[in-house]
Amino acid sequence: MKILDTKFVRGFVKMADDGFKQGWHERNGGNLSYRLKPSEVEEIRPRLNDHGDWAPIGTSVPGLAGEFFLITGSGKYFRNIAVDPEACLAIIELDDKGENYRIRWGLVEGGRPTSELPAHMMNHEVKKRVTNGRHRVIYHAHTTNIIALTFILPLKDEIFTRELWESATECPVVFPDGVGVVPWMVPGGRDIAVATSRLMEKYDVAIWAHHGMFCSGEDFDLTFGLMHTVEKSAEILLKVLAVTPVKRQTITPEDFREVAKGFHISLPERFLYEKKNPGGIE
Repeated sequence: MKILDTKFVRGFVKMADDGFKQGWHERNGGNLSYRLKPSEVEEIRPRLNDHGDWAPIGTSVPGLAGEFFLITGSGKYFRNIAVDPEACLAIIELDDKGENYRIRWGLVEGGRPTSELPAHMMNHEVKKRVTNGRHRVIYHAHTTNIIALTFILPLKDEIFTRELWESATECPVVFPDGVGVVPWMVPGGRDIAVATSRLMEKYDVAIWAHHGMFCSGEDFDLTFGLMHTVEKSAEILLKVLAVTPVKRQTITPEDFREVAKGFHISLPERFLYEKKNPGGIE
């Protein structure tokens, strides 16, 4: 089967295009990666090249040794992925130590994987371990409303989680573990990769202050849906704050506990604190 005809490549391209249409990927902003299943690797193996040079990942991820990933290229525009995926994407293979990668397909006009490769690999390694291999997608986008909130809300996991939960009833159901927040850091480096991977030990969503969002999920639909839900909640909150700094009514801690019972989920009590100013932002 041709690589472009596989279900996982078509799903990847659709997700990237959906993100662009949301306005989350100006110019070459954002990146996406998918950890291939062994059956998918075997399906395309006859069409993979075997002459690519090995290059350092920029970090060590022994838990991903030998794995294959479909990933966006550095400097590539999301708006062009659906038009020319072979020029914008790459399938890479990691070596037996998880320290180097080589391109096995794609980037036909030259280039290398996203500059956020260390962050993607470190977080794939964490999510593979903590989900027993279920999570395969890592997605970073410049989500407008979440970025705006990082200029307004205190950069604390508890406050961001609570305010996002209060903004839309389904939020605690979609991300019951809450969200983590990374203070501003230089993108593309090891420091932001390490900080994000620490948050990914307990969250599926990491918010990068003044930069965007980083999400993990089992497949393309779940990961895109997670980011879309968080971003829509942020949009609602910004619209409320644009009208008034005080909420006349909102979802209370006891309401959240009732939601947890109704949907058979567990919500961490540290997010259900009593506010000093119930109608305001802590």
